[in-house]
Amino acid sequence: MRRQRRVKIIATLGPATVDKAVITSLYRAGADVFRINMSHTDVAGLSVYVRLIRQIETEIGRAIGILADLQGPKLRIGGFAEGFAYLRKGSSFVFDSDPAPGDATRVHLPHPEILNALKQGDSILVDDGKVRLHVIEASPSRACAVVDVAGRVLNRKGVSLPDTEIPITSMTAKDRADLEAALNEGVDWVAISFVQRPEDIHEVKKATAGRALVMAKIEKPQAIARLDEVIEAADALMVARGDLGVEVPLEKVPGLQKRITRSARRLGKPVVVATQMLESMILAPMPTRAEVSDVATAVFEGADAVMLSAESAAGQYPVEAVATMSRIAEEVETDALYRQIINAQRAAAPNPTVADAIAVAARDVAETLHSKAICAWTASGATALRIARERPLSPILALTPKRDTARRLALTWGVHALETQDARDVEDMVKRACVHSAREGFGEPGDRVIIVAGMPFGTPGATNMIRLALVGDDCC
Repeated sequence: MRRQRRVKIIATLGPATVDKAVITSLYRAGADVFRINMSHTDVAGLSVYVRLIRQIETEIGRAIGILADLQGPKLRIGGFAEGFAYLRKGSSFVFDSDPAPGDATRVHLPHPEILNALKQGDSILVDDGKVRLHVIEASPSRACAVVDVAGRVLNRKGVSLPDTEIPITSMTAKDRADLEAALNEGVDWVAISFVQRPEDIHEVKKATAGRALVMAKIEKPQAIARLDEVIEAADALMVARGDLGVEVPLEKVPGLQKRITRSARRLGKPVVVATQMLESMILAPMPTRAEVSDVATAVFEGADAVMLSAESAAGQYPVEAVATMSRIAEEVETDALYRQIINAQRAAAPNPTVADAIAVAARDVAETLHSKAICAWTASGATALRIARERPLSPILALTPKRDTARRLALTWGVHALETQDARDVEDMVKRACVHSAREGFGEPGDRVIIVAGMPFGTPGATNMIRLALVGDDCC
């Protein structure tokens, strides 16, 4: 099932999509990767989802990616004696270490690491920023704040700290258990929530030990401040606009989305744009015009993937949401301005290697000769990623002997990944690249294809060769 678009679609699974038939319909409608949100799924549910996806993968005969999204640390206030409190603008309010029920003047903050890190002037946002305060006095046992935006606060509401770097890991005990379960189930990607620093990513990558690739969710100002370091440490990025829009002013989110997308592309890392893309389709069969424009903007920007959350997990029209997103992407990619915008964003790779130069050359040769496909022989997926970074006009057919690599590449812009035996020699490499190009619908007899590979075969990172070939009559 060859997609007629370059950008990929991630669909979140949930109560609306627990049935195998529905998940199959989501795939056929356009989903390339399935996200399992561990904030709402237990280990048993994870196992069921993975089993169903792998069954569908076998039946369809195409690699499907699976992303396990870890919950991350959830910071919450304690409870109130009356179940809530109304905080009035300009009034003082204390967050402290006392576990006693709170009132309109104070509440327990069961996170000593926060109290230790807060300083005068820091903002405290409660309940996704509905109530906002700033600290005027802080100590290890209490923080006195002034209410800037009034509101009613219920028990156990979440706390966000946009100005404060908290000296805690992004991995909780639940995350560690979920990560181990996800790795045992053979997921392809693991997403880390609330990343603050590159060390958060290194910790998870050490735990995965190469069994899955690691995606950093950018949703905190601290990660933005060290963006290049975070991108360098991660295997992919997600612009998690929901929580990011809580911790930074909403008007800054579009600019940050563009900055993250372009920075990730420059460094050759896949980037996903997520949250509220077709939000109205949770309840309606059609999106708003603004949502269509939002999805289109992400596609125009060259994002590797766009993601559906509640739309596919709990909405009333999950299949329609995927199909709608796919149609929007296909239309954008045929727009006359699309290629101009994508090409204008090209930037040289930092510290370019021979493999980077080969990827640029493959793009240029393919565009000069109007080649039907760029065939990338790849063991680790690095060759396909380098070519995808260049956003070529020709589709990328990634040929790999590793099923895990094919599944991981399901997330990457423009890549149609196929598991196949590794090439024995150059002649076999060329012949089978032509055969697969024809069988997968990328070319007909007489069409040119570009073949990129590394010698010796099977050596990760050894991309050093380009070949031109013609699809032959014996390929069909």
